[in-house]
Amino acid sequence: MEALLTSTAVVALAEIGDKTMLLAMLLAAKYRQPVPIAFGILLATLANHFLAALIGAQAAAWFDGDLFRYLVAAGFVVMGLWTLIPDKFEEDDKPRSRGGAFLTTLVAFFLVEIGDKTQVATIALGARFSDAVMVTIGTTIGMMLANAPVLWLGDRLANRLPLAKIRIAAAALFVIVGLWLAAETAGLLG
Repeated sequence: MEALLTSTAVVALAEIGDKTMLLAMLLAAKYRQPVPIAFGILLATLANHFLAALIGAQAAAWFDGDLFRYLVAAGFVVMGLWTLIPDKFEEDDKPRSRGGAFLTTLVAFFLVEIGDKTQVATIALGARFSDAVMVTIGTTIGMMLANAPVLWLGDRLANRLPLAKIRIAAAALFVIVGLWLAAETAGLLG
């Protein structure tokens, strides 16, 4: 249950203001079909994050030991610092498709999520919890919690959210998880 809740919270916060959220806004404005876009986000996230969580869990199995746990902890701290840097959606990132709202969203989200903060966080969460299924469910819930409101509320929501404060909260959560893991590995907790 810890893997599910932590993964949900980390990704929901990290996703706010992320380029995939900006992509969701763009797709919502372009297609005005929130349901197929939501299903595209859901399936793309499940596929992308399951692979990421699996990579993290497998890495943890291969490299089990204190050094690897410290590296994962440092990864969370680095993710926290990276979260403080606002994302922007580049002109080249705009989806180009003839497949309609669902297919465009599915492909665009899967591709844009590669190397994104939330995917890297999913790898680290997979390594931390060694449970690809629960991490994937949690990170997918987090993605949907952050992106679904954008599909229906769009710019009105984006203009009212305190993105800088949310980004700071997300960064703090990453750093806290990293420091907690480092303290746990060092035997300072427990």
